[in-house]
Amino acid sequence: MSSTITSAEVFVTCPGRNYVTLRITTSDGVTGIGDATLNGRELSVASYLRDHVCPTLIGKDPARIEHLWQYLYKGAYWRRGPVTMTAIAAVDVALWDIKGKVANLPVYQLLGGAARDGVTVYGHASGNTIPELLDDVRRFRDKGFRAVRAQAAVPGLERVYGMRKGDGDTYEPADGNLPTEEVWDTGAYLDFVPEYMAAVREEFGYGFHLLHDVHHRLSPIEAGRLGKSLEPYRMFWIEDPTPAEDQEAFRLIRQHTTTPLAVGEIFNSIWDCQHLITNRLIDYIRASVSHAGGITHLRRIFSLAELYGVRSGSHGAGDLSPASFAAALHLDLAVPNFGMQEYMAHLPGYEEVFHTSWTFEDGLMHPGDRPGIGVEFDEKAAERFPYERKYLPVNRLRDGAVHDW
Repeated sequence: MSSTITSAEVFVTCPGRNYVTLRITTSDGVTGIGDATLNGRELSVASYLRDHVCPTLIGKDPARIEHLWQYLYKGAYWRRGPVTMTAIAAVDVALWDIKGKVANLPVYQLLGGAARDGVTVYGHASGNTIPELLDDVRRFRDKGFRAVRAQAAVPGLERVYGMRKGDGDTYEPADGNLPTEEVWDTGAYLDFVPEYMAAVREEFGYGFHLLHDVHHRLSPIEAGRLGKSLEPYRMFWIEDPTPAEDQEAFRLIRQHTTTPLAVGEIFNSIWDCQHLITNRLIDYIRASVSHAGGITHLRRIFSLAELYGVRSGSHGAGDLSPASFAAALHLDLAVPNFGMQEYMAHLPGYEEVFHTSWTFEDGLMHPGDRPGIGVEFDEKAAERFPYERKYLPVNRLRDGAVHDW
């Protein structure tokens, strides 16, 4: 008799950030975990899992990963969307974790084995001034990073999203019981970014990859102008240059710059990025394991992208739990069209709840060879970090109008 799913439990914990973890247990006593975190809307996914998904899993065969993915996606009638796809992703990753443990193999071996020796990741350098930014870039370079994202505070603006608020390699953009409100000035930003990118290249040269995140803030023509101004600095990519809902807008950006474009961390399915990929309007697809339906569905997205010369560039911010990041590393290691993986170190406390096996050496990360995804969840430790309501900030123009990030 084949193994069946006997329990599916949801845990919400906050070791620095809020994380939602799904743990599935089989009749053979094998457990698997998946990340169901949706930053700022965590409890919505926890409820969707507890109230709607978990009861349907009991008695099912955990080995039938594709079948269960289709069952959860098509069976709900209301398809796609961040809550639904994040919940499905958690189930999917947990099932891959179980399959790896049953086979006594790391998940990347089940995906066809390693296509590379390690996964190139980028760190997040920032500074309130250009000298501070240069010091931070140097710190990441000294740690061995082959790729660095550079962000600097814009003169005249009190707060800028994407800036670290203290020491360490990560930042927490979500805070407070109500969203923090920030003011944005596009003109000041467009004038300043080329200045600090020039300073980074002058100081450190071109022997590493340089990235920048625009956070959806520009119109298509403004994004084209930014990309054109950054061409001398050989950017690896500019990320989210304009709101991604209007996919055809990227054609206008393409007409004005050869700077590579990356987008997709807010995408939930292959249909969100189909037009961008098949029309070659982007160079890197940023969809993540946790928000795009898990390993099963993200692999479909990457396979489509491979046909059109688009590479992967998965989202990997610290608001995705170690279970999500580990799953991403396994997929990164196996796909032929890997491009880059975001890596933001998790805030202190995570290591008590999530026991990881990945390694970092010479700018490359490896998920390790522990069976499954290589991350174990400590339920008792999680109880010491109760949920804290937090929101991402709201961005406004100087006239008070709500603006994109």
